[in-house]
Amino acid sequence: MTKTITAAVIEAKNADFKLEKLQLDDELQAGEVLVKMVASGICHTDQAVRDGSAGAYPYPGVVGHEGAGIIEKVGIGVNNIKPGDHVILSYDYDGTCEQCRTGHPSSCLNWANLNTAGVRPNGETPFHKEDGTPVHNFFNQSSFTTETLVQANNVTVIDKSIDLRKVGPLGCGFVTGSGTVFNGLKPEAGSTIAIVGTGAVGAGSLMAASIRGCAKIICVDIVDQRLETAKELGATDVINSKKEDWVAKIKELTNQKGVDYAIDTTGRAEIMKQCVSALASGGHFAPIAVTAQTLEFMPWNELTAEQKHVDGVLMGDAVPQILLPQLVNYWQQGKFPFDKLEKVYNFDQINEANADSNNGKVIKPVLIIDPEYQPGN
Repeated sequence: MTKTITAAVIEAKNADFKLEKLQLDDELQAGEVLVKMVASGICHTDQAVRDGSAGAYPYPGVVGHEGAGIIEKVGIGVNNIKPGDHVILSYDYDGTCEQCRTGHPSSCLNWANLNTAGVRPNGETPFHKEDGTPVHNFFNQSSFTTETLVQANNVTVIDKSIDLRKVGPLGCGFVTGSGTVFNGLKPEAGSTIAIVGTGAVGAGSLMAASIRGCAKIICVDIVDQRLETAKELGATDVINSKKEDWVAKIKELTNQKGVDYAIDTTGRAEIMKQCVSALASGGHFAPIAVTAQTLEFMPWNELTAEQKHVDGVLMGDAVPQILLPQLVNYWQQGKFPFDKLEKVYNFDQINEANADSNNGKVIKPVLIIDPEYQPGN
């Protein structure tokens, strides 16, 4: 059986999002969950799929992977999730491989197949056009739609009192940034950290570094308005890299030592190389942007003699079902005010919202997919 839904479809590389009527397969396979979407953040990765910079993708497809909604139906074998539950969606993982079983599902051995192949685990697409053309999914989630099929591991149940229009964006950008700090780098209280790029991922890193008690949180960007926002979120120092040598400034701010930790969210090869140069001896650098660029090999004295480390961290090395409730709790305490970065758009304004994200006008666009939703219901 199928049901008619509305989704934002990418027909081909670089095509605009187009709202279309699609057929959704609502005959759930084992482990699947049917979700009525309420809201979804727009992430840079969605744009990277649209323009091809994230690698090959089987168009046509429905992306979006920062969704929040309400469970409508669950398949066989789904435990602890029931119709009516309010949920945040994040990435999928198999839960059975060695990485998953040791608490690192973002390193799941089947991560790429589950999240980027564009099909359900049974090899079928969840969406079809009325003429039968398959329409692919993304992250086994596809949140740019009025209803969607996801896997149980995509789902984190939250309290119904929490406004779903606020928390959808936690599922990727903010969990990636904060998780890189909490789970990846684990900076000590009193340590120093530099964060290059103050979009959603960088802001998540910044707020997490503040929670961890970093003594210096230095944010680098080329947009003064974003740097002002970073100061409001807890940055101790900000640097506009268009106006001054940011690596030299970091050395000045740290008595020529360099920072203990650095994070790059730009994905630009030259910036990543500079991050390593900005590190103190023994420091750790995490490049966490979605990019096809390559970090050039550093001189021997930069990496070996000074014992600097480059740490790979995907999706914040987070177990979504653990970190997402923690972020909600920090938000409720006023320690993780991610909603200050959000701007709300109607679903049919998706191309405008995506453009505003791309040009830096808005840090985190949020699409309201169900305008009739009321918090607490």
